[in-house]
Amino acid sequence: MKQTVFSWIQILAGCTILAAGFVFFINPYNIVPGGVYGASIVLHNLFPSIQVGTFGYMFDIPLLILSVIFLGAKLGGRTIAAALTTPLLMNLISRLAYPSKEALQSLDPAQLLGGSMDLSEHLMLTCIIGSVLIGIGTGIVIRNQATTGGSDIVGMFLQKYCHIRFSHAILFVDGTVVCFGLLVIGFGIGSADGSSQPSWHLSFYSLIAIYIISRVIAYVINGSKNDKLIFVISDKKMTELHDYILKDLDRTATYIKSSGLYSGADKEMLFLVVSYKEVAGVKLKIKQADPRAFVVVTDAYDTFGEGWKQLPSPNEITPE
Repeated sequence: MKQTVFSWIQILAGCTILAAGFVFFINPYNIVPGGVYGASIVLHNLFPSIQVGTFGYMFDIPLLILSVIFLGAKLGGRTIAAALTTPLLMNLISRLAYPSKEALQSLDPAQLLGGSMDLSEHLMLTCIIGSVLIGIGTGIVIRNQATTGGSDIVGMFLQKYCHIRFSHAILFVDGTVVCFGLLVIGFGIGSADGSSQPSWHLSFYSLIAIYIISRVIAYVINGSKNDKLIFVISDKKMTELHDYILKDLDRTATYIKSSGLYSGADKEMLFLVVSYKEVAGVKLKIKQADPRAFVVVTDAYDTFGEGWKQLPSPNEITPE
């Protein structure tokens, strides 16, 4: 029960971070980071009286139905909650952040929180901050086996049925939305506000935002992937190293009998996986046990098993 409640709290926190990233750093500057809300930003330029979050509902409801049917009832329930909460929070935060209805419709950054959040002269900064917040929020939601809807759902479908990595599927889907934004915002096609100047260069910021979001999502879900794989080959029986691994690191290793190809002499080979923080201590202990040992340290892309992560289930989201 406690774990379930904590999971729902994390989903709410992720939705809030996601909504804040859009309201304060993305929406006012017409950066289109793909997905449902990227398309909603574009449509808001065509229909300013309808808020970005409201357009989100228009996209999410059909996709939610597909999610419940094809991605399972458990995931569907959490998805419904997250996808309906995010646009609501986005609209509520927007109403609080802008002083008037006109400012809300125009999403004028000069009036955002009384002008204290105006980053019009620092588009790269707002692009990076907004993208990181969106990636963190989305990653938190996905880690709790939910989704904020939109391109997340499409990405899950592509991952499950087309065997495409989740982060790559998101990039593919979002590219289409950026092209839509380039036409409407970049070249001013169909813009409802004739006074607004076409800003085709914003599409470059959109591409930067999409890349950052995908990387942050992958990092939040999978972590930094800094585990290290170590092979140690020695002519000696390295008892000191064995004790260090078992007692000090509280880990284990695989002992493999081996022999030198040239000399034919019997050798001891140890195979172990440690975190990147433990590599220095292991190398120091190897040097004490056998200064002439042959050592290979390489990256372990993913590590599963006792003491590490559990193997993923068939429906688990793996963005890498």
